[in-house]
Amino acid sequence: MPVQKITDAEFENQVSNNPKVVVKYYADWCGSCKLFAPKFNRLSSDARFSDVVFLDINAENSPQARKKAGVTNLPYFAVFKDGQLVESVATSKEDAVVELISKLN
Repeated sequence: MPVQKITDAEFENQVSNNPKVVVKYYADWCGSCKLFAPKFNRLSSDARFSDVVFLDINAENSPQARKKAGVTNLPYFAVFKDGQLVESVATSKEDAVVELISKLN
């Protein structure tokens, strides 16, 4: 499933209407965020995560979504199950993101 770029306006709807969601919070100036983008796209196509919705959200332009996950650093990842925050992590390591997404199962 391709990564969807969303804003605050779409965040609640996406998290509430999809049972499993992973969100990557980024900023345009964040080099680590840009470097992780291809990895996040690849993970979204991974068969292990075929039932997970992948979202990209600009943390600077989406304060409500940022607050919901408690974003402290970028890039920052959060997983939501049935609309509820399960866990989150600030990392640039793919293994840590894979482990985070696996917590949705």
